[in-house]
Amino acid sequence: MTEIAITVNVNGLSYTRSIEPRLLLSDFLRQELGLTGTHVGCEHGVCGACTVILDGRSARSCLTLAVQTDGMQIETIEGQGDVENLGRVQEAFRQHHGLQCGFCTPGFIMAVTDLLRHHPLENDDQIREALSGNICRCTGYENIVDAVRELAKERGSLK
Repeated sequence: MTEIAITVNVNGLSYTRSIEPRLLLSDFLRQELGLTGTHVGCEHGVCGACTVILDGRSARSCLTLAVQTDGMQIETIEGQGDVENLGRVQEAFRQHHGLQCGFCTPGFIMAVTDLLRHHPLENDDQIREALSGNICRCTGYENIVDAVRELAKERGSLK
């Protein structure tokens, strides 16, 4: 199969790779770039575990071909912070115990990052609706909603 060269900016670093046209973005990030924080759950775009941010908007990396991202800015969980210096969304999840097994957490962090940038999130119903595209099988969501509520209040959107 003929490979196609793409150049992407991931978490502030530029990468150029020749890849097969059918390679999914989730596989590109994990296999080609070694960024394994983007998890693959359902492989159908339903669970949200593979959520990344493409040119400022959240997207399911399991439904996106890597060649579609040529020239784009991509944000992954690795760009949000690290163990010694958590990003604000990560810290809110930690403070509110918004994770258990952690498998869904990177997708939630990326989705919440996008939501806080683009949506008012003025009450818990809006938060729950906004998070409905991400599935967690462990937490029951209460602590995740608590974390997002705190972040939205900091931003001034919750009354």
